[in-house]
Amino acid sequence: MDKFLIKGGKPLHGTVAISGAKNSALPAMAASLLTAETVALHNVPRVRDIITMAKLLAFMGAHVTVDAFPAADYTIEAKAITHAEAPYELVKTMRASILTLGPTLGRTGIARVSLPGGCAIGARPVDLHLSALEKMGAEIATTHGFIEARAPRGRLRGGHVKFEKITVTGTENILMAAVLADGETLIENAAREPEVADLIALLRKMGAKISGDGSATLRVQGVQSLHGADHEVIPDRIEAGTFLVAGAITGGDLTLINCDPEHLGATAALLQKAGALVETTGPHRVRVRAPRKLTAADITTEEYPGFATDMQAQYMALATQSEGASDINETIFENRFLHASEMMRMGAHISIDGHRAVVHGPSALSGTTVQASDLRASAGLVLAGLVASGETIIERVYHIDRGYDRIVEKLRALGAVIARVHGPAG
Repeated sequence: MDKFLIKGGKPLHGTVAISGAKNSALPAMAASLLTAETVALHNVPRVRDIITMAKLLAFMGAHVTVDAFPAADYTIEAKAITHAEAPYELVKTMRASILTLGPTLGRTGIARVSLPGGCAIGARPVDLHLSALEKMGAEIATTHGFIEARAPRGRLRGGHVKFEKITVTGTENILMAAVLADGETLIENAAREPEVADLIALLRKMGAKISGDGSATLRVQGVQSLHGADHEVIPDRIEAGTFLVAGAITGGDLTLINCDPEHLGATAALLQKAGALVETTGPHRVRVRAPRKLTAADITTEEYPGFATDMQAQYMALATQSEGASDINETIFENRFLHASEMMRMGAHISIDGHRAVVHGPSALSGTTVQASDLRASAGLVLAGLVASGETIIERVYHIDRGYDRIVEKLRALGAVIARVHGPAG
C-alpha cells in the first residue's frame, strides 16, 4: 500500500496548474447516460474516482475512451443502457455512484444502484434523493444494499421538490432525472455550488431547458430527448484552495494558474484574515504570499458560497501554525475531525467538543507516521507534513488519489521534499 514520505521545512515557490474539478467531472460523466449520442468532456482530472466512474459507465453499456495527455479528455457514448445497475463491486469506494440513479431512471424508467461508499466522514444519507424522486412519480425500494427504482409509466413526471437540507449530489441527481421527465420540475433549496452550475451548463448544451442558475430555485422543463455535447470541466476549487493553504503555511510564494478566482472567495478571505496576501493576477491566476507568522482566525463550514467543508482539514493544518486560538465549527458532516488526532500526534494542540474544534498555535510539529482517514484529511496531513520537522510518513494515501491529480509531482515542482513509496497491500 502506497505511502507519502515528506521532509518538511521548505517554503514553496513557483507556479502550479490546477486540474479540472473531480466533483464537476463525475456528474458530467453520469449525465452522458441521458443521451444515445456522444458526450465529449475536457479538462477531466486524472484521479481514481474518475477511473471508477468510467468503469461503471462501461459496465452499464457506455463506450468510454480517454486521451490522457496533455490533459484528460473523455468521450462517452451510451447508445443503449444495457445494464441499468451500478453494482457494489464498482461503487464501494465512491459515493458519486449515486449520481447514476437520476439519469438512468430518467432515460430508461428503471434503475438499480448500490448504496454508495466513499470517505468515512459520517452519514451522507440518500434519503433526500429518494424522496425527491418519489415526488416525480418513482416507486422506490431499498433491499439487499441496493436502491431499486422504477417509473410506473416508463417516464418520470415533473414535480415540486423542496429539499429539507441543501444537498449537492441530490440537486444534481434530480436535475438529471428532471430533464427527461414529462412536464416541469421545480427544485427549491437547491445547492448553488459551482459544480452544480457546471452540470447545468452541460445539460443545456445537450438540449435541456433549465432556468435559475446560481440561485436556490431551479426550474426544469422536461424534453423528449437530449443530444450529444462538447464540454470543458471547470477548475477544481478545492485543489486550488489546498495549494493556496500550502503557499501560506510554508511561508512561500505561489501562483495558481488555470483556476477560477471567483470560486475561491471564502478561502481567499480567510487566508487574508490569517495574514496571507492573496491577489488575483489575471483571469485565471491567483497568487499567494505569506509571512512565517500567521494569525488565528475562526471558521464555520457552510454550503457555497460559504467556507467549504472540503477545506476544513487543510485550514486546521494552517491553524496549527497560527498565533492564537482558531475556532473551527463543522456544520456539514458530523465525523470530520478524524485528522485532528493525527495532527495531535505530530504535536498540534487541538481540543474537540462535538462539532467544534479549537486549535491553539503556533505548534512546532514534528514528523511521525500518520494515517489518512478520508480524502480531505489526507490533504490536511500533507500540509502539516510540509511544515513539520523531520520526516512525516502518511499511510493509506489511496484516499488522496481519489481526488488530487498528481499531487506529489506538483508539490515537488514547487520545492517540497515529498515522495511516493510503493509498499505491499495491507
